[in-house]
Amino acid sequence: MSNPVGWPTGSHPAIPTVPTAGGSPVGWQPPVAEPRVERVPAVGADAVTAADEATAGGSSGAVGADSTGAEERTTPEEEPGSDDDDDEDDSVPPFTPAERKERGLPARLTPPSRTVVVTVANQKGGVGKTTSTVNLAAALAEGGLRVLVIDLDPQGNASTALSIEHQSGVAGVYDVLIDEATLPEVAQSSPESDRIDVVPATIDLAGAEIELVSLVARETRLRRALQDVRDERSYDVVLIDCPPSLGLLTVNGFVAADEVFIPIQCEYYALEGVSMLVRNIDLIQRHLHPELRLGGILMTMFDARTRLATQVAQEVRDHFGEVVLETLIPRSVRISEAPSYGQTVLAYDPEGPGARAYRSAAKELAARWG
Repeated sequence: MSNPVGWPTGSHPAIPTVPTAGGSPVGWQPPVAEPRVERVPAVGADAVTAADEATAGGSSGAVGADSTGAEERTTPEEEPGSDDDDDEDDSVPPFTPAERKERGLPARLTPPSRTVVVTVANQKGGVGKTTSTVNLAAALAEGGLRVLVIDLDPQGNASTALSIEHQSGVAGVYDVLIDEATLPEVAQSSPESDRIDVVPATIDLAGAEIELVSLVARETRLRRALQDVRDERSYDVVLIDCPPSLGLLTVNGFVAADEVFIPIQCEYYALEGVSMLVRNIDLIQRHLHPELRLGGILMTMFDARTRLATQVAQEVRDHFGEVVLETLIPRSVRISEAPSYGQTVLAYDPEGPGARAYRSAAKELAARWG
């Protein structure tokens, strides 16, 4: 016996064979919970009638296995050779230029003429340093640039945010600084983007400060490791996430960089922390790296509802001038939530104000490097 008219084949368990009377199964009633009659295509004016009869369980509501004209139907999954993947064209880019404009995505960013190495630093914690590092990396990669993120913070938050393995025993920046491994040997590709690679920070990095003290050229070990990356143009941009302190790890980040990028939280104590950091940059310039420059200041956690945030932003602009980016990163729950899912805010909330702000900041930086 076949299924009742209007019953999708292959979607539900087969109806057991029962005695029939008058062409209908004895005592048979259509399932009440999910008849799904309306989903069956029917042709012509008989469509409504057939559906009504099937629901009512009338004599025409079932067709015997030997009924004339009965035709076994197959679902698309049952059809041989059916493959939905054949309809996909892998050569099509994720977004056309028109789609990028409609979604508020940046136009393709112009790669710098040489690899730019940027150290993201602030001696004050909790100012959005790591958050800005990973989200700028994602925005730059979204704009078409090849990005390497070096996690110099023993906490490994940048590695976590970019879904990179960094448990004990995984090769990372510790091996570069102490054992002189090469960066390509320890870099991992981030699931965030095929244009982002990450050199992770493992727990071993916590003891690197002490070990570096006794090593030759302790302040320039990361700079020497980056020389091959510069020579081969493996990446357009290298972002170094430093710990919130001025130890040998941060000094290595400064000496390796072309410029220092400082995120500032729009709160009162932020100004004091930046002044201290600028003095330390001046010391690095005088004694270790004369070409180091302050490349940009990004104001984060900006809340336009508070007068204090507006005042701090204005004071920063008055003091540092054009080095301050026009973009303000808003205080956003989405930005805070994203790392707990191993994502940047561009992946977690791509249309939100946080993602748009980091895209704008990346566009400003790319224009400066160009």
